[in-house]
Formats: sequence, C-alpha cells, structure tokens
Amino acid sequence: MKAKVIRPVLKILLIVVIAAVVIVGGYVAYVVLTYERIADNEQLEVNAGGNEDLPALTTGSEYTALTYNIGFGAYDHDFSFFMDEGTMADGTETVGTESRAASEAAVVRNTEACMEAALAEKPDILLFQEVDVKADRSYKVDQRETILGAMETSYAWTFASNFHSAYLFYPPTKPIGKIAESGLLTVSRFGITDAVRRSYPVSDAFPTKFFDLDRCFAVQRLPVEGASGGELVLINTHMSAYDEGGTIRRAQMELLGGVIADEYAKGNWVIVGGDFNHALGGSESKFMNGMKTPAWVQSFDEGQLPEHCRMVIAENNDSVATDRDSSIPYEKGVNYEVTLDGFIVTDNVEASSVNIDADYVGSDHNPVKLTFKLLSGAAAGA
Repeated sequence: MKAKVIRPVLKILLIVVIAAVVIVGGYVAYVVLTYERIADNEQLEVNAGGNEDLPALTTGSEYTALTYNIGFGAYDHDFSFFMDEGTMADGTETVGTESRAASEAAVVRNTEACMEAALAEKPDILLFQEVDVKADRSYKVDQRETILGAMETSYAWTFASNFHSAYLFYPPTKPIGKIAESGLLTVSRFGITDAVRRSYPVSDAFPTKFFDLDRCFAVQRLPVEGASGGELVLINTHMSAYDEGGTIRRAQMELLGGVIADEYAKGNWVIVGGDFNHALGGSESKFMNGMKTPAWVQSFDEGQLPEHCRMVIAENNDSVATDRDSSIPYEKGVNYEVTLDGFIVTDNVEASSVNIDADYVGSDHNPVKLTFKLLSGAAAGA
C-alpha cells in the first residue's frame, strides 16, 4: 500500500524537478544567446535640436560644462541599490534592497529634480550618465526626452548606449527586468560635427557580464572658430565600478589615455567628463561619516594619465563629495561619501571645477561644474 502511494508522489516530484531544470536552463540559454556587446567605433547620430546653425567655440572665451550621473531616476533619499554593500563604523554589514525605482512618478520626479539642479548652474555643455530611454527598472520613462524637453536654449545632442540586457530575473522578489536602452547623453549649445562610441574593456566573467554595463565613452567633436583645423574633443565617460582589484579600470584608463594622447598630438583640445568610478583627489578617506570605506573604492592613479593632461580636482573637494553609499537610504552625515565624478583636461585648456552640493537630489551622485578656456596655439605638437 505504501509503495502505491510513494510512487505517484515520486513521479510528481520528478516532473517538478525536470520542469524546473527546463525552465531554468531555458532562461539561462535565453540570457546567454541574447547577450551581445556593442561594436567599438560605432558612429553616433548627431542631433541638432532643430537648429542647424549653432555657434562654434572660440579660444580665450570662458565656458562651463557640467557632468552628472542621474542614476536612472531611482535614487531619491529612500532608495538603496541591491548590488551595493557597505559596513557601518561599528562593523554592521549593510546591503541595498531595491532593483527598481519606487514608481514611474518617482522616476519623473527625480529626473526633473536633477535637471533643476543642473540647469541652475547654466552650463554650456552637459554630460549625463545612466540615462534610461526604455527600461523596466525606470518604468520605461524616457529620461532622454525629459532632459531634452527641459533645455532652455538651442542645442545639439548625442546618445551612446552602454546598457542593454535581456530580462534579468534578479533579485527574484522584484527583478530588475529588461533594459532595452540606457546610456550617455551629451548636450551642447555649440555645434557638434561628429561623434563616435568607443567600447571599454569589461569583465567577461560569468555571470557578472550579464549584469554589468556595456561600458563605453562617447567622443564628440566641436568646431573651434579660427583654430586652423583644431577642434575640441569632448568625451563623456562612465567607467566600471564592481571591479575587484581595479584590473578592468586600469585597462579602461589605458584606452582612454591613448585617445587623449592621440588627439592632443593632432593639435586638438581635449576635455573628458563623467563618472570615473575612482576616488578622485584623495577623497576616499575625506567623508567617512558613519561608515567604513567600501571594498570597491579605488584611488585614481594620476600616473596613468598621459603627458600634457591632468585631472581637475574640484576647489571644494574637501567639503563636498559627488557620490554617496547606496547600500542604505541616504541620511546626511551617515552614508559614506566619495568624489567619483569630474574632468580631465589637456594642458591647452585652462580649467577649474567645483562639486555642486545638490544634497543627492534625485540621484546617488552630485554634479560637477567645470569652468574652462581653450588656449590659443592648440597643442605643443600642433
């Protein structure tokens, strides 16, 4: 009698196990087969924003640029990110909980708050990172459209995709979902003649590569009036974060440095802005607050920079950081903070910068503003 009962139960359990294996195996196959890196040197569309007669830059004039990682519109003060881990000063481990923004309304509200903070600085050039165009994590809100709709002057813009993924069923309780398109948005009130997407080297480890961004930087060319062929090479970058030992970030910096050196040798001015995911200006220990320094934080090695360029350290880098720990919700004076965002310029660019204290409104980052002049006599090699 017992055998007659046990056999059907075992049969049902076997069917359940086989079904689970098929489902999981099918899902893994789907993720693997749909994975694809964007090719290097992809030509980007330059959009003139309805105005084909945008001005050129001139040497000796003062301009401003602003870089801002807007965190796909999720990071209001209550948000913590599931991939982030930290340690409180007393040794308590912390782990973020959220994979998606709180709601569609929250994404719109946070994006608009970031734009208000950015436009208050009246920048001539804006470099945005983590801009979602269509993604489940941001409820398919087109942040690019929201940003461009808030612009108060005529502009040119480019967009470089650096995150596109299959439906990611993780974490299981609230999956991050599918990211159809997300990336780097560059907006300029000056004309852009050409733009190219360059692919950074990234980790190919399983399963990390499916969850990390398709890291890249966007190279824009802006004409300079009376420069005898010289132009401003404006680069928008977002480097890797989850990179134990910094191996990938060093390789990325080597590629970026090579591009800077090549463009300088051609007689061009170069400005690189964005999220470097390195602690800039010794900031890794300036804002300990109530937490210890996270394991992923790596100091920026200025020795990796090519000749004739420098990292512009913000004048207020000792008092205002640009990134907050996201393993817990934000509370001023508690979260670990560090400066990850900023600018690199070649020595034919006179520049200074300031970290903007936006109190992490709508993002886990604060923006950085660069004030610059293009010096005449483009480069030593010109």
